[in-house]
Amino acid sequence: MRVVLAEDLFLLRDGLVRMLEAYDFEIAAAVDNGPELMTALISLKPDVAVVDVRLPPSFTDEGLQAALHARRQIPGLPVLVLSQHVEQLYARELLADGTGGVGYLLKDRVFDAAQFIDTVRRVAAGGTAMDPQVISQLLARNTNEEPVGTLTPREREVLELMAEGRSNGAIAQRMVVTERAVAKHTSNIFSKLNLSPSDDDNRRVLAVLAYLNRT
Repeated sequence: MRVVLAEDLFLLRDGLVRMLEAYDFEIAAAVDNGPELMTALISLKPDVAVVDVRLPPSFTDEGLQAALHARRQIPGLPVLVLSQHVEQLYARELLADGTGGVGYLLKDRVFDAAQFIDTVRRVAAGGTAMDPQVISQLLARNTNEEPVGTLTPREREVLELMAEGRSNGAIAQRMVVTERAVAKHTSNIFSKLNLSPSDDDNRRVLAVLAYLNRT
C-alpha cells in the first residue's frame, strides 16, 4: 500500500516512515511543506495520504488545504489528517464532500502503533475514522440541543464508536454486548436524529457527523 506522508518535524516524520514501513506500507513520498505535498498527491496518486494539518510556509492549514485540493482533483483520495489539537473546523472541511476515505486523528494517537496503523488501513480502505476527542466535543456541544439531547447514555456511547468508524461487530465487542443489541441502538439513534438508516458504515458515520457538526 503506497503512502504519501507530510510532516514538517523531521524526527516525527522519520518515525512515521519507519513505523509504516514496519507494517509493510510503501512510502511513495515523505515531504515537509504544503506545495510539495500537493504535487506528490496529484502526481503519485497514493493509496492513502497521512497529512499534518499545519505545514510550511505559514503553518496554518496548508496540509489540510493541499489534501482537500488533491481530493478535488482525485475524487475519493483517502486522506488521514493529523492535528496537534481538536479543531472542529478542520473536521468539518474534511467531511464536507460527503465521501469516505477520510480520517482526523490527534498526533498523540500515533504513539499507539496498533491504533494508528488500524486507522491508516481503515481510511485507505475507504472508511471514516474520527478521533474520539473530536466526537466527544461535538456531542458535548450539542448535548442540550434537540434531538441529540434525547439520546440515552448508551446510545451516545454507540454513536461515539460509530463516528470513530467502527462496525456493529466492533462496537458489540467493545461494549461487551450482542450485535443485535448494537443494531437496535443504531436504529434508535437514526430515528431520533431523523436520519435514514443505512448498512454502509461510511455513509452512516458521515451522516451522523454532518448532523452533529452543522451550525
